[in-house]
Amino acid sequence: MSEIPAKATESTDPLDGARAEAADDAVAHVRPGEPPSGDAMWQSSPPGSIYDYIKVASFSIGPDGLVEQWSLRAEQLFGIPARHAVGMDPIEAFIDPDLRAQGQRKMAEILDGREWTGVVPFRVPPSAADGEGGREGLAEVYVMPTRTEEGEKAAVCIVVDVRTLRSIETDLAASQAIFGQSPFGFVLIDPDLRVRRVNYRFASLFGGSPDDHRGKGVHDYLPRPEAERVTATLRRVLETGDSITDMHVTGFLPGSDERRHWSINLYRVRSGSGRPIGIAWLGTDITARRAAAREAAAARRNLALLNEAGARIGNSLDLETTARELLDVVVPGFCDLATVDLYQGLLAGDETPPGLADGSAELRRVAFASAVSDAPFIGSGDPVSVGAVHHYPFNSPCADALRTARPQYIPAEEGGLVQSTLAVPMVAHDTVVGLAQFARTKGSEPFGDRDRDLAVELAARAAVCIDNARLYRREHERALILQRSLLPPGDPVASGLDIACRYLPGNSSADRPSEVGGDWFDVIELPGHRTALVVGDVMGRGLRAAVAMGELRSAVRTLALLDLEPAEVLSALDEIARGLGAPGGVQQATRAARRPREADLLEVYLATCVYAVYDSVTRRCTFANAGHLPPVLVEPGEDALMLDVPPGMPLGVGGEPFEEVEVELPEGALLALYTDGLVESRDHPLDEGLQAFVGALTDPSAPLEDVCDHVLNTLDTHHGEDDIALLMARVQGLPADSVGDWTLPREPRSVGKAREYARGQLLSWGLEPLVDTTELLVSELVTNALRYGEGDIRLRLLLDRTLVCEVWDSGLVQPRRRRARDTDEGGRGLQLVGLLSAAWGSRRTPRGKTVWFELPLPDGQNGMVDPAEALLSLF
Repeated sequence: MSEIPAKATESTDPLDGARAEAADDAVAHVRPGEPPSGDAMWQSSPPGSIYDYIKVASFSIGPDGLVEQWSLRAEQLFGIPARHAVGMDPIEAFIDPDLRAQGQRKMAEILDGREWTGVVPFRVPPSAADGEGGREGLAEVYVMPTRTEEGEKAAVCIVVDVRTLRSIETDLAASQAIFGQSPFGFVLIDPDLRVRRVNYRFASLFGGSPDDHRGKGVHDYLPRPEAERVTATLRRVLETGDSITDMHVTGFLPGSDERRHWSINLYRVRSGSGRPIGIAWLGTDITARRAAAREAAAARRNLALLNEAGARIGNSLDLETTARELLDVVVPGFCDLATVDLYQGLLAGDETPPGLADGSAELRRVAFASAVSDAPFIGSGDPVSVGAVHHYPFNSPCADALRTARPQYIPAEEGGLVQSTLAVPMVAHDTVVGLAQFARTKGSEPFGDRDRDLAVELAARAAVCIDNARLYRREHERALILQRSLLPPGDPVASGLDIACRYLPGNSSADRPSEVGGDWFDVIELPGHRTALVVGDVMGRGLRAAVAMGELRSAVRTLALLDLEPAEVLSALDEIARGLGAPGGVQQATRAARRPREADLLEVYLATCVYAVYDSVTRRCTFANAGHLPPVLVEPGEDALMLDVPPGMPLGVGGEPFEEVEVELPEGALLALYTDGLVESRDHPLDEGLQAFVGALTDPSAPLEDVCDHVLNTLDTHHGEDDIALLMARVQGLPADSVGDWTLPREPRSVGKAREYARGQLLSWGLEPLVDTTELLVSELVTNALRYGEGDIRLRLLLDRTLVCEVWDSGLVQPRRRRARDTDEGGRGLQLVGLLSAAWGSRRTPRGKTVWFELPLPDGQNGMVDPAEALLSLF
C-alpha cells in the first residue's frame, strides 16, 4: 500500500486557541438541563446537524502509545468495545502488517508532540464483538498532541469514516445537479408549506433568481381554486408520507394569459434521523403534450365520426331520410343543434340546376335535430319549422355559403343559446344541393378549423347521397310514368266480360324504396266481340325493365290485331324478346342462335306472359302460357281452382313451342290473372301465397271491385318487393237474342237472302237507322265471298256495344283493299265498306277466313254516313 499521507505540525500551532474558542462556542449551544444522550445514535443536539450523517469517533493514546480512552462512537465505527480496546496498541491492532513499521514511526512523532492528519487504511481485528472481524476500512485521522496530568506527552485522535464522506459528497453533487442542471422544475417546500429552495429551471419560468422565491407559498404561483387543491394535497403528503405521481396542475406564467399545464410529483423529504423536514416538488410542463393529446383525441373522434357517417348515411334512397341520417350522426357527437335545408326545386324534381346565382332561392327545411332543445335555432333569424319553405337574405352568411359553395361562420347574437354556428353548403358533383347548419351552444367549445374541415366532409358525403337519391327518384318517377302510360287507361271495357284490375308498383315502406318493375296487363278488343286478356312480367327492375315491358306490350297489341292464335302470339313474342337483347334486333338474334351462345347476361331480356282469347258468343277461352303463373277460375257454387295450362318456357329463351288450352267458361264464372308479386315475397313462399290467393276468392258473385280489394287486403301486398298486377274478369256471355247466324249456299240469290236476313234482324233489334247501311255492306261482302271465296257462306250479326257483321267462307285468300281507277267498273266494294263502317277487316279461321265490319249504334250523337253521299265520293 502507498505511503500514508500525512501532514505534521507543532503543538504550538497558533490556531489552537481558535479551536479552543470554537469548542467553547459549541459547548455553549448545548441546551441546559438536557442530559447527554447515552444511546448509540449518530445524532446530537440540536437534531439535524451534520453529525447525523458523518460518522465521527474519538479515542486517546497514552504516553506509552497504547489506547487510553475509547469512545462509544469508536465502538460503533470499529466494532470493538472499550474493555478490549483500552490498552491495545492501535498500530498493531488496526494497521496492516506491511505498514506497521511506518505506523510506529508516525506514532513516535505524534508522541513527540507533533500534530498529524492523514488517511489510514485499517482492518477490524478478528476479536471484534459485532462479528465484523476482518472488515477493512478507510479512515481520516486527526491526531492532536496532549499532556497528561503528570506532564507526559499523549495524543487525542479524531476519526471519520472516509466512505461515508464520499457518499455525502455524491449526494451533494446529485443535489446540486438537481438544483442547478435539471431541466425540470424542482421545489423544496418546508413543513410550513413555504418554499425553502427552487432550482434555476423553476426560477427561469416564474422570474427572478432562486433566492427570490424563498418563503413564497403555493397561492403565489397558482389561481386560488387550483392553489387550494394543491395545498390540500401537500398537507396530505406531509402527514401520511404517501407520494403523488403525475398530478396535473393548471395555471399561468407571469406576464402571460396562456393557460399552462404541469405534471407534478410530490414526495416527503426526511432527515438522516427520519424526521420529516419538507416536501420535494418535481414539475414538468406538459402543455404541448396536452395540446398534442387533444389534437390526437380530436383526430380520433373525427375519424370515428367519419366512419359512423359512412356506415349510417346513404342507407336510404329517400332525400328526407338521408338528411335525417346526417343529423343523427352529428348530434350530439359533433354539435348541439343542426338543420338541413334543400332547394325546393331539387325536391320538386326540376331538371335545371337548383338555386339562384345569388344564393337566395327557396329552400325547404327537411330535417332538424337538437341535443338541448326541440325548438328551432335561436339567434339565427326567424324560427323555421321542418317542412317550411324559406329563403335567406342576400347579405346573410347562409346565402353567401350557398353562393360561393364555401363554409361560413355565423356570429352569435347577444343573449342567444347558440355561441358558434357553421353554415356548410352541401356540394355534390360541383352542384350545391342545399345547406347544413351546425351549432354549438354556450358552454361548448367553439368551432375551429379542424371542425370546419370535418363539417365540410360530412356535408359532402351527405350531399352525394342526397344527389344519388334525387337521381334515383327521378329515374323511378320516369319509369313509373312510363309504366303507367303503357298500362290500359281507366277501367278496361270488353264485350261479354265485366273487368276489374289493380296495379301496385313496388313501393316499400322500408328505408329503401324499391325500383319500378316490368309487370303489365292489357285488355284488347278483337273482332267478333272477342277479347284478349294479357298479363306479363319482365324480369328485372328499373327503367330498362319498364322499357322492355312497353316494347313487349306494343308487340302483343300488334300481334293481337292480326288475329293470331294465342300460341302463335307467344311464339312471335319470344322472337321479339330475344331481339331486344341483340344489337341487330330479331334477325341478328336469330343468326346468333345458330352460333354458340356467348351473350352477356346483362343484355338478355326474359319475361313471363299468359295470353287468353275469350269469345263472348261461345263463352270459350283459349289460353297459352309462357312461364307464367296459372290462371285461377272460380265457377258459381264451386271452390276456386288453378287451371292446368302448360307453363312453357319464358319469353326470350326460345327453342320450345307453346301449347294452347281451350276452356268453356260458365255464365257468372270469375277468371283471375296475376303476377308473382301478389303471391310471393321473402316472408311468404310461392306455394303458400298461391294457396292464400285461391282461398281469398270465395264469393265470385260479389262486385269485382270489392273482390279485388278483398284479395289485396287479405294477402300480404304491402311488402313492396315487387310490382303487383291483378286482372279479374267475370263472364257475361252474349245473349242468344243478340246473335243472328245464317248459312247461305254459294249461289247469286244468296246476296238478296243476306240482305233480307240482315233487315229483319236489325228491325227486331230496333236498329232501323242502320238498315240501309247494313244491307249495302252485307251485299258487298257476300258478293265478294261468292266471287272470290270457296264453300258455303255464313252470315253472322252480333249486337253488343256496337253492331258487328261477319261473313264466313272457306277461302284462304284474304281480301285486299285497293284504289280503283276512274275507268274501272269494279274494285270499289271494300272502299265503300271502309267509308260506311267504323272499322272493318278480315281474319283467318281454322276452316277459311272471316271478313267483318263494325257499325256504331245510333245514339243521337254520332251522325250516320249517308250511303248515297258515300257512293258519290267514290267517283
